[in-house]
Amino acid sequence: MATQFPFPWLIDEAQQRVILFINHVLMQEPAARDRLQRQKGRSIQLVWRDFVFQCVCTPAGLMEWTPSNESTKPDLILRVNEPSPFVLAKAVLQGDKPPIRIEGDVQLAAEINWLIDHVRWDVEEDLSRIIGDAPAHMVAQNAKKVVDALRSFVLNKMPTNSAPKESL
Repeated sequence: MATQFPFPWLIDEAQQRVILFINHVLMQEPAARDRLQRQKGRSIQLVWRDFVFQCVCTPAGLMEWTPSNESTKPDLILRVNEPSPFVLAKAVLQGDKPPIRIEGDVQLAAEINWLIDHVRWDVEEDLSRIIGDAPAHMVAQNAKKVVDALRSFVLNKMPTNSAPKESL
């Protein structure tokens, strides 16, 4: 039985903002847009616990959010198998891909995997448009140090074994 969220409109709004961010990053990568143009009209669904995020590849090589519809099956379903948000966060912080079960179109899955491996957000470039090149570089370098320190702290504090410990 799926959990009912008190504000479903908030989930929808957050998903639309995620699509805006993904498209912003894709706009900076012509190779990524070319790959997605070949997949136009194909739908992708990401499922983690009770959260479902669904989108469609557009003819422009971008993504368009679509509300999940139980009557139509997406072309590709990516199910994140790790239920714990902490273990999932640890895997991502270590640079690992979370365990995912893939159902559907193999070629579309390969394209999505290529995007995950090769497309990165150039934060410094975006920041330089607002505050200039030199300050953006300085802010980006300092932010990288903070992120590295946070990553190190979190990875050192998290238990190495995610299995529950037995009491004596």
